[in-house]
Amino acid sequence: MTINFGVMTMKNIFVKITAIAATSIAIATSANNPAQAIELNFNWQGDAGYSATGSFSYDETTAPTIISELGSGATNFLQSLNVSFLDPSKNLLGTYNTVSGGVSESSFFAFNFNTSTQTLFGPFDVAGGTGVIGEYFFQGTVGDSLFLRQDVDQQGTSTTLDQNSGSIQVSKVPEPASLLGLLAFAGLGVASTFKKKQASY
Repeated sequence: MTINFGVMTMKNIFVKITAIAATSIAIATSANNPAQAIELNFNWQGDAGYSATGSFSYDETTAPTIISELGSGATNFLQSLNVSFLDPSKNLLGTYNTVSGGVSESSFFAFNFNTSTQTLFGPFDVAGGTGVIGEYFFQGTVGDSLFLRQDVDQQGTSTTLDQNSGSIQVSKVPEPASLLGLLAFAGLGVASTFKKKQASY
């Protein structure tokens, strides 16, 4: 009776894991299908140890091969873009939502992205641009030189904190459905292992 109870318990756990994973995947898929938004991360490391990390998103069903955005106001295809800056000791300097809800808040905003190769290229200018003293901004040309700067006065004077040769990495953020699929797969493995242990008694 004890063995049968243990097997039944594992069967119940197995069924629950499968059901929860399937339901979660279905919900995540239906939530993502209307807009088909894709999110990517970008990371930059300056020669002096400063760094920038952020993400951006766009609708992959309507976006062209080349996404080019410039200035403030409604964007053409980009839905969001945020970036955070860290000093060499990994202390947070500031976080900016350059694009939110398909609207750019910076008149200096410049963004060029190849959706086919998933690479940034050309002029790049994100973060500050509102004229606030002390704000940080990240600009330059991808593949040539990129700079992390800070405004020091309202006349547009800035100081360069760090720079590099224009290298910036882009990586795709895993979709929720994929992560849930891996979780469900792991759950099946756990249930199978417990079943084998119960059968050996």
